[in-house]
Amino acid sequence: MFTEKKIESAMYEAMRLAATRMPQDVKTALIKAVSEETEPLAIAHLKSCLKNAEFAEAGKGLVCGDTGFPLFFVKIGPEAKIAGGVPTIFRAAQNATAKATADSFLRPTMVDPLTRKNPGNNIGPGMPKVEITFDGEGGRLEIIAAPKGGGSEIFGTFFRMLFPSDGKTGIKKFVIECIKDSCYAGKICPPAIIGVGIGGTADLCMKLAKEAALLRVVGKHNPDAETAELETELLDAARKLGIGPMGSRGINCVMALNIEKAVTHTAALPVAVNAQCLIGRRWKAVISDNNAEIIYTGVL
Repeated sequence: MFTEKKIESAMYEAMRLAATRMPQDVKTALIKAVSEETEPLAIAHLKSCLKNAEFAEAGKGLVCGDTGFPLFFVKIGPEAKIAGGVPTIFRAAQNATAKATADSFLRPTMVDPLTRKNPGNNIGPGMPKVEITFDGEGGRLEIIAAPKGGGSEIFGTFFRMLFPSDGKTGIKKFVIECIKDSCYAGKICPPAIIGVGIGGTADLCMKLAKEAALLRVVGKHNPDAETAELETELLDAARKLGIGPMGSRGINCVMALNIEKAVTHTAALPVAVNAQCLIGRRWKAVISDNNAEIIYTGVL
């Protein structure tokens, strides 16, 4: 039986680690980008980011000062038992977020959209955002904490309802335009992880794009061969835009391009783009069904 205290502890630690540890797949991609760039400014940007990650891991600050939106993605195994039921997870997320904010692992960036009043703890309607799925394993509980930077969300979010006749050509054109607009002047802190959602309803399409950006290991392709081919084609096209790290000249404005799909209405072709910044923050906590020690990992 998973208690609220146990879940809160896992959420807090996963968020703390996400704010202070760069995932290894992201670090590897940035190191590769350093070897590919030739412009001094592009190389300097990448090395500075990697140095910041070193400082953060040594306990000297955060990977990035903008900890953005506090997000949690939770998988509940079919045999998992939670004291108090699913509502316990939402309470635990609020408490963990408030504690992480008080301990300065999260910056208090969440405000009322109209009054702009800041409660100072990142707690309010809709925040922290908790996405729950019931496709985990056995009695396990898997929690991914993802503090998503404001720049990537504000300047890297796009949606368009295309016509079915626009087809792949329309999708490609829209995605590349979004990458150009968001990476220009370094608005989303590139090299970005670009998530693309295709299909579903408008809201499902946006959800697919965000999860594609946040929850897939860099370098891993969609299992569908045709979709994977489109991912590769779009990534190659992005590397020819002439935009590099943080908007400098170069080739690495995108480190990965991930597509997720859903079936849609015969008259519709919804497409969404969501960006994740170059530090790719996310960390996973796994609570086993025997309530043993919680496992924390940057590998998804």
